[in-house]
Amino acid sequence: MQNRITQLFNIQYPIIQAGMIWCSGWKLASAVSNAGGLGIIGAGSMYPEILLEHIKKCKAATDKPFAVNLPLLYPEIDKHIKAIIDQGVKIVFTSAGNPATYTSLFKEKGITVVHVIANEKFAKKAEACGADAIVAEGFEAGGHNGREETTTLCLIPQIVNAVNIPVIAAGGIGTGRTMLAAIALGADGVQIGSRFVLSEESSAHINFKNAVLQSAEGSTELSLKQLTPVRLLKNKFYEVVKQAETRCASKEELIELLGRGRAKKGMFEGDLEEGELEIGQISGYLKTIKPAAEIIKEIVSEYNSALNELEHQKL
Repeated sequence: MQNRITQLFNIQYPIIQAGMIWCSGWKLASAVSNAGGLGIIGAGSMYPEILLEHIKKCKAATDKPFAVNLPLLYPEIDKHIKAIIDQGVKIVFTSAGNPATYTSLFKEKGITVVHVIANEKFAKKAEACGADAIVAEGFEAGGHNGREETTTLCLIPQIVNAVNIPVIAAGGIGTGRTMLAAIALGADGVQIGSRFVLSEESSAHINFKNAVLQSAEGSTELSLKQLTPVRLLKNKFYEVVKQAETRCASKEELIELLGRGRAKKGMFEGDLEEGELEIGQISGYLKTIKPAAEIIKEIVSEYNSALNELEHQKL
């Protein structure tokens, strides 16, 4: 399947692995890229020297294109940007901030820029700032999310109609059938996070992976909307947050409750009680841990099978 996204990134399949904090280091990124997708190093959970190490190791592990996801709210972002430019990274996904801030800088360095959005306003802003593509992330997605709570089914056609640059669909996508649905809605590619959390190469703690495997429908909920909305797997920490939100706790109380290192504690260190466990709604459907290459192979195979079924069901 060749389209605007495969051409933009010079990849075989329009499948992008999300740059998830604590879950997507060089091992996962290089494995996805070697399998024909676009692997992404999640810089949001890395100190500058750690990001530099992951970029170097990813370059050694693959000769295929890969990207770095850069949350624009990162406190030492200038050091991250220096590492990206100095190491010759060709693709950057920016998120959690104003796309106008750094897009022109990256473009001047010949770097392809993709910005993650959750509404039409920021989609248009990203396009106006010179972004080469956007990720439109629906309500179903894991991790940080949009306040609008627009589902992927509604968001994708809206964004496709609003911009002229390629649109990558995200949120609730982890199979070939859901990928085909996103393409049918007008997307040029898909970004997948939760499914790759359960890859062998993911740096997520095995406790977190097993908790995701044991999850079911309704096991996640969008929380912390007063701060930055995040979809959480329900655990003890989630219950404490829920109780605080129910009694209308102030923003300051929630910040104190969240504290520091909650996501690391849960997803990277495996504390299933006190840690923050970020995962998408599709987690209840996922029941296996496999190599990233096998995951991509399955998605492509199911996509082609589903497309063939539809072609035989023409009205």
